[in-house]
Amino acid sequence: MLFDDTYKTIAAPSIGDFRDRGSKFLAFAYPITSEHQIKPLIDKLKSEHPKANHNCWAMRLTPDRSVFKLNDDGEPSGTAGRPILNTLLSRDVTNILIVVVRYFGGTLLGVPGLINAYKSAAVDALDNTQIISKTVNDIYAITFDYLQMNEVMCIIKENDLEILSQQFDNDCRIEFSIRKMQVNVVLGKLDKVEGIVATYLRSE
Repeated sequence: MLFDDTYKTIAAPSIGDFRDRGSKFLAFAYPITSEHQIKPLIDKLKSEHPKANHNCWAMRLTPDRSVFKLNDDGEPSGTAGRPILNTLLSRDVTNILIVVVRYFGGTLLGVPGLINAYKSAAVDALDNTQIISKTVNDIYAITFDYLQMNEVMCIIKENDLEILSQQFDNDCRIEFSIRKMQVNVVLGKLDKVEGIVATYLRSE
């Protein structure tokens, strides 16, 4: 196998917490697929926790885990976003946002204390949800003549492809998801059916 076409993420949102010397650290983990989801989730937490002092976060995106961002939200640099990100790195999970909402308890925790608190809250959130493996899939659309329907459906069934949308008219269009490792095989089969046009849309 030339590359691994699976990645780990969380099955559902979860919450974790950690307390130290009166300060509360509430961690919220969310499965995400795009950066556009981050701001609305953070805004929602801010409105639910108006008295919190900080909303620090880190995220990882994409199956190859190449995209990450972090934010210390006013905590000393490197004490909040980085330990949250390191938790995601050590668990090797991606397509996740973790926001840790901090209520200050009146006692300064110092740099080691903060790093430990943000990390512990993030770990607790991940421990409270199921980590699942997903395959890296390419999304394709195919257009074909109605008369080709049987051949197309046979290929889709044989290769256990997930249909995302379909419209059947004189011209038919189906969007489906192919596991990365199957792409060449499936496209080869579709290529043999006359009149099919396959278009790559995206990976997820």
